[in-house]
Amino acid sequence: MSVSVSTRPKRPAWLLPTLAAAVVVLVAAGGVGAYVMYGKTSGVAAPPATSKSGSPSPAAAAATGPDACAMLPKEEIDRLVPDATVAKSSKDGDYTVDFTCNWTNQRISFGEFWRSREIDVRIAQHKGEGAKTGRAMAQNSYEVDLRGGKYGETAKPSLDPDEKQYVSPVKVVQGVGDGAFAQYTWRRDGKLLWYSFGKAFARVGDMTIEVKFQAGQQRKDAQILSNETTQSINEDNAIREVSGLVGHFAKGVAAWQKQHPNVLAQPQPSQATTLPSARPTPSPTVLAAFPAECTAVTEAATRFVPEPTTRARGMAAGDDNQTECRWLNLNLPGEEGMKKIRSVLITTHRFANRAGAADEPAAKGYYISEYGGDKNIASSKMGGITWGKLTDLAGLGDQAYQQFVQTRQGEVSASSGSVLIRKGAMVIRVDFSGHQRPADAATNSPKVELMAEKEALAGALAMAKAYLAEVAKQPAGS
Repeated sequence: MSVSVSTRPKRPAWLLPTLAAAVVVLVAAGGVGAYVMYGKTSGVAAPPATSKSGSPSPAAAAATGPDACAMLPKEEIDRLVPDATVAKSSKDGDYTVDFTCNWTNQRISFGEFWRSREIDVRIAQHKGEGAKTGRAMAQNSYEVDLRGGKYGETAKPSLDPDEKQYVSPVKVVQGVGDGAFAQYTWRRDGKLLWYSFGKAFARVGDMTIEVKFQAGQQRKDAQILSNETTQSINEDNAIREVSGLVGHFAKGVAAWQKQHPNVLAQPQPSQATTLPSARPTPSPTVLAAFPAECTAVTEAATRFVPEPTTRARGMAAGDDNQTECRWLNLNLPGEEGMKKIRSVLITTHRFANRAGAADEPAAKGYYISEYGGDKNIASSKMGGITWGKLTDLAGLGDQAYQQFVQTRQGEVSASSGSVLIRKGAMVIRVDFSGHQRPADAATNSPKVELMAEKEALAGALAMAKAYLAEVAKQPAGS
């Protein structure tokens, strides 16, 4: 089980290259969404006959081994591991020739949850040893796995007081290869790990198959580096899924053996990692005119940003239609011999389903994702960025919070007060940013004086209230 972390830096609002805000990326393996909520494998023909010895004939022509990644139907992959990153490998060892494939996506957004999914398969062709044929060696290997599974049913491992583990009874999978079984494992380790998975084993001729499916979910606002709110795939669903998966691989192995009877497979020439097809990255476009609600709050914005330069942009990203309105002045007079920068940036996300109807669950999921990211990085400092505490705001939309961020990196040093609001199927972020510096100093000079927290948060909150009131008057914001 692996955990990967990336930071959540925030750039000054006037430097944001896109409308989408950054989020903390923290993934821990564990539980699954629909699998948690709701609690037959096709048969495969017998493998082709081998030579009298049961081992590949030395005279048989060499052939590239089976492609494990090609054995799963696309619809099955899309169902179990959507938008998967795929990696495959093969190697020739002393006792087996191995072919593996891995499909993984550890960060699937689903409403208020992040889901993680992974399929991992290993197909091994066993070589003969002494008087034992490859088929016999494969049978021995399968029986070792089966005995290990049965032992695990009743074994009592040494666990710490805060550790829990359950291993299910072995379940025979009928009609797959020359034998197959599945088993479920659930484990909880203190306050950090909570995961479960299904495994299935099978033998087809001189080849063995081992496949694992792990799935989980955790709320987007869960505490970082914890198993808080984690849910993991249940036993019935895990056994069902791996039983189906091992059937697909057994079919693929039998088909390869039928094409290449009595052949010892050769490793595949390429072991490169294959990534999912890149999706077009949406780009914001400048709008011909300010949205009505932005025009309506321009007077309020100019109280915080006198004589502003304005800009409005729009972008569609899946079910998220975004608009961005900005008021900016990079050259305001400050105290004697000083210059100021002030910026108000309002980004509105409107979520709609495929039918065009408002999609409040999608908005909730996005809000929770932002909330969780900001909450987990609150009251910390990293790489020139200092995040203040996160404070919930009552009486503002359906959900709202605020946070103060100071940034001393990049081309402009500044501080920002940010307010995030969810109202129905909309999520609105309001940023009020700025600094003061000597007139002859660079915008990222150590002499830059960041806007005070009180001013930044008060300005962002005032603009948020004004904008929310105007949005409520517009048909698009209803």
